[in-house]
Amino acid sequence: MKKSYKYLIMGGGVAGTTAVQTLRQGETDASIALVTDEPYPFYSRLLLSKPNFFLGKVPFENIWLRKENWYQENRIEFFPGKTSLVLDPVKKMVGFSDGSEFSYQKLLLAIGSRANRWPNPDAQKKGVYYLRTLDDAKFIMEAVKTAHRAILIGGGFVGFEMCEMVRMAGLPATLLVRENFFWDFLWDATSGHMLEAALERGGVKIFTKATVKKFLGGEAVSGVELDDGTQLLADLVIIGIGVNYPIDWLESSGLKTSRGILANEHLETNLPDVWTAGDVAEYYDPIICEQVMMGNWVNAQEHGRTAANNMLGQKRPFRFVSFYTTQGLGISIAFVGDVRPEPDREVIYRGGEELNFYARLLVKNDRLVGATMINRTAELGAISKLIEKNINISDKVVALGDPAFDLKTLIV
Repeated sequence: MKKSYKYLIMGGGVAGTTAVQTLRQGETDASIALVTDEPYPFYSRLLLSKPNFFLGKVPFENIWLRKENWYQENRIEFFPGKTSLVLDPVKKMVGFSDGSEFSYQKLLLAIGSRANRWPNPDAQKKGVYYLRTLDDAKFIMEAVKTAHRAILIGGGFVGFEMCEMVRMAGLPATLLVRENFFWDFLWDATSGHMLEAALERGGVKIFTKATVKKFLGGEAVSGVELDDGTQLLADLVIIGIGVNYPIDWLESSGLKTSRGILANEHLETNLPDVWTAGDVAEYYDPIICEQVMMGNWVNAQEHGRTAANNMLGQKRPFRFVSFYTTQGLGISIAFVGDVRPEPDREVIYRGGEELNFYARLLVKNDRLVGATMINRTAELGAISKLIEKNINISDKVVALGDPAFDLKTLIV
């Protein structure tokens, strides 16, 4: 099967779906195709991290953000469950595992990310799960109904949010973190200890500096053994050890990649008429003047809109301060901007553990570039504006460290 489209969108998540909607609004008669390797129309990945969804307290139908008739009504050819094999930028063609070929005039790669898998074969036992897709969520939803004890592996968003889910389900929960404290690659010990204290108050037992040596049991998991010989029992194990990006099929195309797909501030790649958006995009941020990757929903949505407008012939740089928030077990967390602890960045601290709120403001060249916040999400809007407006804060360092200081007064 050979087909030809003016706009070919690879990826059916929020970036790709926002892009096709924007393209259709911009060109009513253009041929548009959207291809996804998942078998479903557009659904909410945000709900996949919500304990109430897993426990059936939210109707399952709420997951769907588009039904299949939406694609038909907007004259978008929708191809679910389709695996891409090769990109030929000379022929302007994408080839698929079923032998079909789609040619394009303009291409958007919004292909997302996939969960890192445990490298050892013994992690393939029944009862060991990952969380990235709707199918992953379905397996966990079913397993938690009959499980007796849970182990969560990984000190990130998945580990935190799944801790709350299994505790709400009434299961004893153990969290294993390889690092010195939770999220130690992104924030400091105070932040990590505040989060760990909230988890422990919620009934989660935490092992830090813990490395899993093997998964116990026969066909089904019965627990794990750590490097120090400690054995922990569980019939439900959920692993959240980061993500990787499905870019291997693009290697022969000449597309420039690093961790993800490299792009400029317009989300253009080095290949002609090829853009990228969403989690996989490693793009130039004109606000902080660095290549960044921002894997969250709102960033991907704005990516899809900007990339589509540029495919329509506009020349809009992507200027957006990304943010992510979550809450559970009596604590709220927010990341805004670029929170990587690079050596050329200074940190201003607001609050402390004794006040039950704490923020870290990351500064580069006298400008805020990012922040992490615990129980301080009300300041997210003001910090976003300070980053976006590139405001010089060199004479406000003392004030910024005062938790009583109103950050909004700095915004002109």
